[in-house]
Amino acid sequence: MKNSIYLLLVLVMVGCKKELDLKPFDKLSPDNAFKTESDLQLYANSFYNILPSGNDIIRGDVMSDYLAGKDANAYIRPGAYTATQANGWDWKELRNINYFLEHYGQANVTTEARNHYAGLARFFRAMFYFEKVKRFGDVPWYNKTMTISDPDLYKGRDPRVNVMDSVLADLDFACANIRAKKDNSCSQITKWVALAFKSRVCLFEGTFRKYRSALNLPNADVWLKAAASAAAEVRKSGQYKLNASGDPAMNYRNLFINETPNADEVILAYVCNKSWRVFNDANWFFTSATYGNRLSLVKTFTDTYLNRDGSRFTDKADFDKIPFQEEVKNRDLRLQQTIRMGKYNREGQAAPPDFTYSYTGYQPLKYTLDAKATDGVGENNNSIPIIRYAEVLLNEAEAKAVLNDFSPEDWNQTIKLLRNRAGIQQADMPVTADPFLMKKYFPGVSDAVLLEIRRERGIELALEGFRFYDLIRWDAGKLLENVYDGLYVAAMDVLMDLNEDGKPDVSFVKKTPATKVPGVYYFLIDDDQTRLSEGTKGNLIWLSNIERKWETYKYVYPIPYNEIVLNPALKQNKDWQ
Repeated sequence: MKNSIYLLLVLVMVGCKKELDLKPFDKLSPDNAFKTESDLQLYANSFYNILPSGNDIIRGDVMSDYLAGKDANAYIRPGAYTATQANGWDWKELRNINYFLEHYGQANVTTEARNHYAGLARFFRAMFYFEKVKRFGDVPWYNKTMTISDPDLYKGRDPRVNVMDSVLADLDFACANIRAKKDNSCSQITKWVALAFKSRVCLFEGTFRKYRSALNLPNADVWLKAAASAAAEVRKSGQYKLNASGDPAMNYRNLFINETPNADEVILAYVCNKSWRVFNDANWFFTSATYGNRLSLVKTFTDTYLNRDGSRFTDKADFDKIPFQEEVKNRDLRLQQTIRMGKYNREGQAAPPDFTYSYTGYQPLKYTLDAKATDGVGENNNSIPIIRYAEVLLNEAEAKAVLNDFSPEDWNQTIKLLRNRAGIQQADMPVTADPFLMKKYFPGVSDAVLLEIRRERGIELALEGFRFYDLIRWDAGKLLENVYDGLYVAAMDVLMDLNEDGKPDVSFVKKTPATKVPGVYYFLIDDDQTRLSEGTKGNLIWLSNIERKWETYKYVYPIPYNEIVLNPALKQNKDWQ
């Protein structure tokens, strides 16, 4: 995808406005670039540059409520992020798409082929604009190639409603015209990819309009119905299913650590391959003490994983004081496939949470290979899912629940399947709301089913880059202020054996002892960056010395300052001046 050799390098632009000082199209004219289906296909390959890379995906949740890292993101620190630091106002890929849509019709191909390639272009235009609207809100809509003399070059932003209506029109055309043959390489855009992505876009927009009611955006239910319908079409097609074959303790994680994508469940992937020298850097990012963000899950989030019998872990007495080695037992099987715990080992050696990396004890392993060879280099060859069938099921369930059109049958066709795959024995639709979820996460939600769908979404899609924008569309940005809490420490200066292999792993101390026990990491409690919630015992607390504050205006990013200088008609998002 991003490593493809593209046909039209001369068409690549470097943005809108100042970036439109392009060389003329004198080396490749429409007359010789748009003649055959092969020409259309070769040009369409350039659109794939819009897709996220594997590294984009694995870094996607860096700013979220359920991950603690080496620092607090500037975006949620008072006064630390301004329009001068903003980015993302880049339009070169859009011009490439619009140029194609202006000329593809002259190719000597069948109507079916012509519509297929137009559908691809419009799919990618929808993806391009969806990302822009999520980030900035109102943005200028361009459905033509721009020149220096075009009066629209310096126009203002178009209303979000208008832009998203155009996005939906593009997606509807794409779903109706892109070829339906399933792509088992998981690397090509098909009708099923378009429908799955449409369910994502429509769920986002429908819930954003519903929960951000102060914005007075219309037709939330129209978007939600479109989300449910698109997801249901994928489900009813029978093209995809959850990967439930093989070892239940590995069938979830296997979706993220194999070179060949699992075409049963993975709908679209960033395909890595050692022979092609296409890699991601997940091992380096998630195992290095110096590279990456040293991300770990927080305890409050891991507490949401159910017990394997289907009961709520947080219903246990003193659940927040259970030692790590005990709290992780008999839980939803996705927990042990998401973090290091229990008997996890690497190359035959025990691998408990590594506190040279982790600040909380809940260290991710979802994307990391068990072989250590790539720990210090960016050469992971595991393919990274971009769209999975599991997400489609979650999209359908949530859209229907928000519409108050959710039945036990809907539960059985969506959430129950995910829980069965996770080894949860009692997975029937709940009848009572979880007080923990209401208190810690969603105090404004009392619907038992909707709470469980949100629980399921958080767990199933953890670390896949969804969480920040889930909080945005749920009007739940305040969760980014939550404490970065870690495992429970019963006492200071005690050796803790986190994986129960008979060898101590960590000790929490005020001062490193003169004589160290081999293999033990001495975690310094300085009562500044690190402290225990009850003084000399309690949950590990990280970075409580740094203020994090969510403000309503942060639901959209600022337009980069330089772009406002170049085009004052854009006008800055409210309160970002």
